[in-house]
Amino acid sequence: QVQLVESGGGLVQAGGSLRLSCVASGRTGSFAMGWFRQAPGKLREFVAAISWSGGSATYADSVKGRFTISRDKNTVALQMNSMKPEDTAVYYCAAVRTVSVPISRNNYSHWGQGTQVTVSS
Repeated sequence: QVQLVESGGGLVQAGGSLRLSCVASGRTGSFAMGWFRQAPGKLREFVAAISWSGGSATYADSVKGRFTISRDKNTVALQMNSMKPEDTAVYYCAAVRTVSVPISRNNYSHWGQGTQVTVSS
C-alpha cells in the first residue's frame, strides 16, 4: 500500500515562491508522481507530473516556466515561483505505477490529503 503525505503549503504574496513536498511510503517502485490542484467550485486539474526515473516531466500550460517538479527517490517536490492569485487552491500529490507520465487525474491510483496554497494579490 502506498501512502502520500504533502507539506509546504501556506500563504504567499503574488510574485512570491513556495515549495511543496510529497513523501511516498510503501512499495513505490516504478511509480510516476504528479501534482494536481483544486480551487473552490472547480474541478481538480493537472499541474505537473514526473516519471518514475525522474527523467521526464510535463506541465500544464498555466504553470509552465513558473513551476518545476523534481524527485529524489520517494520524495517529489514542486517549486512554485512567480505565483499568481489564480494559483490559489488545494494541491494534491498523486502516484501511479506506470512507465508513462499521466496528466489525467483518472489515471492516478493513490492520492495525498492535500495542502492549501493561498496567493494574495
